[in-house]
Amino acid sequence: MHFNDGKVISNFITQALQKKPITIFGDGSQTRSFCYIDDMIEAITRLMATANDCTGPMNLGNPVELTIIELAEKIVKLTGTRAEIVFRPLPMDDPRQRCPDISFAQQVLDWQPVTGIEDGLKETIHYFDKLLSLAT
Repeated sequence: MHFNDGKVISNFITQALQKKPITIFGDGSQTRSFCYIDDMIEAITRLMATANDCTGPMNLGNPVELTIIELAEKIVKLTGTRAEIVFRPLPMDDPRQRCPDISFAQQVLDWQPVTGIEDGLKETIHYFDKLLSLAT
């Protein structure tokens, strides 16, 4: 994961660690769900181990939603910064909600994510803090 990849978690974390304002597009009420990489790897590994007759699309991810403003507030809290949160216009194509239905994965793979958002964010903040210190 690169600190300048344009994704919401990496953007928010690097902005907070660099003591820059955290930029939210829209009012922050749109929801997203985030799956920690260890959980995703476990799901993909289980999927690869299924029989050949296991077909069809299968949603993998975390069905726990939070608003973008909640995500920003958690990152500010967990980084220990006092990063300001600023708002910019919402792009027209930005979806209001993103949340996978993982019921098929739960049934077939006996899988669901186990890493909570705060634990995943703590690990990711640590990773980006280290990465940013190497970049300076």
